[in-house]
Amino acid sequence: MSHRQKKSLVSVDNISGIAEEDKKKADFYYFAYGSCMCPVDLKRSLLEDTKDYVVGKAILEGYRLGFYRRSRLRNCGVLDIVPDPKNSVEGVLYKLPWRLSDRLDEREEVPQNGYKRELIRVKREDQHFHQVRTYVVVNKLEQEIAPNEWYAQVVLRGAVTCGLSKEYYWKLFNHIQKLQMKA
Repeated sequence: MSHRQKKSLVSVDNISGIAEEDKKKADFYYFAYGSCMCPVDLKRSLLEDTKDYVVGKAILEGYRLGFYRRSRLRNCGVLDIVPDPKNSVEGVLYKLPWRLSDRLDEREEVPQNGYKRELIRVKREDQHFHQVRTYVVVNKLEQEIAPNEWYAQVVLRGAVTCGLSKEYYWKLFNHIQKLQMKA
């Protein structure tokens, strides 16, 4: 190996070392539409106060909410987003430190194929955010199943805490009530 090739390898090693260090300092945007909208509930999983990471209400165009997954942990239906060009989903945009990424994946049961990461675009006021992480159910149920009261209250508390619109809150509330009455 020539001196020039060795020098090149050292540079690559240094670059990857710097990149890894930068990764530890980096942040990522995360769009929450379910129980993670509630900073108190999110803190439970991430083991860190998350209210300072809230950017605010954001809107995901071209999707709607549905309870298309049964959570083994919560033993009830939990939220998912599904493409629907006529609808939109309100949620909470967070700017999280990269060090919380693995914990968030664990919460969303990514290793067990509960949810998978998706990169989306959301709008907050007049600003668009690209490459925003969210999670979608891997194996969707054919029909929605009702959330239990505890899960429903966490979702609704997050919607109020983070300032989702009253119209959206009531739409979500009524959808939950309708599913619970069928159960």
